[in-house]
Amino acid sequence: MVRTRLRRKWTLPRLLIALFLLAVTAATVYPFLYMISVSLSGDVYVIKNEISLLPKGVNFRAYEVVLQDARIWTSYRNTILYVGIGAPLSLLVTAAGAYSLSKKEMAFNKTFTLMIVFTMFFNGGMIPTFLVVKSLGLVDSFWSMIVPSAISTWNLIIMRTFFLGLPKELEESGKLDGLTEIGIFARIVLPLSTASLATIGLFYAVGIWNNFYSALLYLRNDQLYPLQVVLRNIVMASQMVLNGGSNVGDNQVLDEPLKYATIIVSTVPMLLVYPFLQKYFVKGALIGSVKG
Repeated sequence: MVRTRLRRKWTLPRLLIALFLLAVTAATVYPFLYMISVSLSGDVYVIKNEISLLPKGVNFRAYEVVLQDARIWTSYRNTILYVGIGAPLSLLVTAAGAYSLSKKEMAFNKTFTLMIVFTMFFNGGMIPTFLVVKSLGLVDSFWSMIVPSAISTWNLIIMRTFFLGLPKELEESGKLDGLTEIGIFARIVLPLSTASLATIGLFYAVGIWNNFYSALLYLRNDQLYPLQVVLRNIVMASQMVLNGGSNVGDNQVLDEPLKYATIIVSTVPMLLVYPFLQKYFVKGALIGSVKG
């Protein structure tokens, strides 16, 4: 009986799907393994291009240079602040807006919805947006990394659709208990939306963590630069300045290991956070598409 079940389980289509997913996983993981190997390898092996999966001549000089660079720690601090403040703020505003739009009895509901959806296809452009941000006095300030991109229309629509799927009886029972709309939203709707909130929050956190476009437009003070701008400068300029050069002691460090070490250092935090939210990810990402 067990053998029969195993045979049914590993049919040809399922085997092909498993092989395909294995290939996709290998293609996804290999670049990270290669970057780690190069960043840990000796200069001679890097120059000869002899690195594949495992590092050769293991050393940590590239990571020493990266972690000793003051720009990395300053940008790390800035990025953590941007994510720590921006993601919850974006999530709160998005949830509140989505809950309002989910109320079909709200005046001008369809008008507001169409106006919001319109922004998914058309926008004012880079220069008008910059002029608006400048007129608000946000240029070269901490909030220029948070306020202009606080709401994603796509995330707003997904959360609105999720709220539309919640049972109306729950809201009616809340009203019978004397709750206002804000009370229903805070005490009933949000506690039932853990999966959706975790997923949308992860989207916002990753978006802010990877955001360098806003910094290039609005920031002039390098003390406010996020991690991705510093990473971009290092990768694009192919250099890292530390006491007049890219070295540890008397040993010169190649640019290639430095680039990969910087990328790994900047990527690790998001890789560590994702497993804790993975259980919410699939459910939360798909639950907004069940009902339109």
